[in-house]
Amino acid sequence: MTRDGTRGGVRPRIVGGRKPLASFFIVCEGTKTEPQYFEGFRLPSISVKVVGTGRNTRSLVEEAIRRREEGYDHYWCVFDRDSFPAQNFNTALEKARRAGFQVAYSNEAFEIWYLLHFEYYTSATSRDLYADKLSQRLGRPYKKNDETIFMSLRDRLPDAIKNARNLLTSYGANHNPEKDNPCTTVHLLVEQLMAAKGAPTPP
Repeated sequence: MTRDGTRGGVRPRIVGGRKPLASFFIVCEGTKTEPQYFEGFRLPSISVKVVGTGRNTRSLVEEAIRRREEGYDHYWCVFDRDSFPAQNFNTALEKARRAGFQVAYSNEAFEIWYLLHFEYYTSATSRDLYADKLSQRLGRPYKKNDETIFMSLRDRLPDAIKNARNLLTSYGANHNPEKDNPCTTVHLLVEQLMAAKGAPTPP
């Protein structure tokens, strides 16, 4: 990670005489958990710059807009519902979209995306309980700064995408992101990354 909080730290560039097939500028709430996960998608054919801010909801979006660099194909914000006021969360979603960022949000925490790799999980759960649940399923203590988490979950990625899709659909067309617990749209970003890699996604 560079001194300005970024991972990768470079704009899309030609590698081996060829321009990357797709480039992603991803701004995350966390400085370790999310950046380390999305770094797993990096390949010579894909340019992925991940910025971990340590900020939340509205301040994260403001920081994303401030740090935005031109020349990328896809711009994403990644943040959690946490325990912040409803107005902060839904306002942040709208502000990000108006600024041209797609949003991969989780209610309550990013770890719901990890849990969906193992099962279709529908119980409202406090973020404080996810570590224990993941430890049970991983067969080892789960830590937020686990640099091996992407590889540990990689083979279960198709199941996670299917489960996340079904969970989001279960709330209906007029769902409220702030109230939908559990819920995540991380799969939308993952699907874009997989498509850029040329990897198949679940039908």
